[in-house]
Amino acid sequence: MRDPSPKTEEAVGPQRWRWLILAVMIIAELMDLLDASIVNVAGPDLEKSLGAGSVGLQWVIGGYALTLGAGLVLGGRLGDRYGRRRMFLIGLTAFTASSLLCAIAPNIESLIAFRLVQGMAGAMLLPQGLGLLRENFSGPELTKVFAIFGPVLGLGGIIGPVLGGFLIEGDFFGLGWRSVFLVNLPIGLAALVIAAKFVPRKPGDRTVRVDMNGAALVVLSCALLVLPLNQGQEDGWPLWTWLCMAGAAIGFGLFAVQQRRTAAAGRDPLVTPGLLRKPAFTVGLGGIALFFGGLIGTQLVLTLFLQIGQHFTAGEAGLGNLPLAVGTAIGGAVSGAFLADRIGRRVLQIGPLIQLAGAVLLWCELDGLDAASFSIWDIAPGVTVAGIGAGMVIAALFGFILAAVDDDEIGSASGVLSAVQAVGGSIGVAIFGSVFFARAETGDFTGGFRRALIVQACLLLAFLAITFLLPERARPEDEQHGLAAEGPADTRHVAV
Repeated sequence: MRDPSPKTEEAVGPQRWRWLILAVMIIAELMDLLDASIVNVAGPDLEKSLGAGSVGLQWVIGGYALTLGAGLVLGGRLGDRYGRRRMFLIGLTAFTASSLLCAIAPNIESLIAFRLVQGMAGAMLLPQGLGLLRENFSGPELTKVFAIFGPVLGLGGIIGPVLGGFLIEGDFFGLGWRSVFLVNLPIGLAALVIAAKFVPRKPGDRTVRVDMNGAALVVLSCALLVLPLNQGQEDGWPLWTWLCMAGAAIGFGLFAVQQRRTAAAGRDPLVTPGLLRKPAFTVGLGGIALFFGGLIGTQLVLTLFLQIGQHFTAGEAGLGNLPLAVGTAIGGAVSGAFLADRIGRRVLQIGPLIQLAGAVLLWCELDGLDAASFSIWDIAPGVTVAGIGAGMVIAALFGFILAAVDDDEIGSASGVLSAVQAVGGSIGVAIFGSVFFARAETGDFTGGFRRALIVQACLLLAFLAITFLLPERARPEDEQHGLAAEGPADTRHVAV
């Protein structure tokens, strides 16, 4: 029996409970994703309770995604420096506490402020999850982890309105919309206890310097981008909105230059330079922004159409998202179990084509819509088909991109990946919300939904185009972790 190598010892020695670690990571990250979408169905209740208008609602939803996206790259680097377990526990504690603050907000201004804080807490929490999984799993096990992790997280974002509708409609203890935030308290506290006990302690690298100048540039650029998108429709797109968006483009350009100079000077940039030389990673980031901008924006418009246009209650609107959730689950299962490993990037091309077919079907369903007798079954086929396509992409996209990432790039990659997803979602909320409300103000809710479908089709076509720039297949896990030369004998020593 051969002596195990140091690498093998490291793989065997872990933690007997690392599959429980996966469960904790999923629970914590689901809290974050649910809060990004769970308030979609709370619009009428927020208007009644706090006097929130369309812009206020967009800020409650998009403001959270803004601070989340702006802080995620910084959160990833903080995990590198201070340890991912420590930052995970800090982020989870802050997220749970800010959820309580959101639940007791006395007015719309304070709710928006607390949502911004909640987004910052999520930025400390979210990038640590992917990093902790990469620290505690390797080889074939890591492939299994991402096969579970990606679809569950994708479905978590879709299922948010369903849960939110149930909580608001139930009006448990007379809490109304406040219950969508209070639900995080028992879940967050339970996850904290389990994580503190079972997530292994691993010190960070104190030689890593956190680039606060780069972080400030990201925050400023994100704010300059999302602020005019949220306010522009309400204010009639004055000059300042266009100047802000131009300033955002300049800010992101300056950030790229500043990161290169920081690396050239021998200091630690927020974004590891090697990441930007990996086509699968850089092209994939553009794909994530396009895909999630369209997905989250369309989901918001579906909910607004049901509640405002068809006078569905919060519970009914939540259930109206079930066809999308079911379709996403089916697409994710098919992609993760059968297609992703066998056909590579083609699954990322089949998915958007199916989504486009769903959008065309939904357009036709809206064409013959009878407002007097409308039910969710009138549009369920189109929504379900679109969900199947979305699920196929979600299940494969993260694993495909993360396969390009080396172990020393985990923190930076996790932060960048999650940041682009969050900012893309925030931009989607702003754009799709503005497109819908521009028609809804005249009472043409169906026209607003149709315009949103056109925007989504454009984003899907752009996403489809850039998938041809991705490698045919993701890098194999054995090559990724330097195990190819050692052969399968070593990977069998990974404890299950």
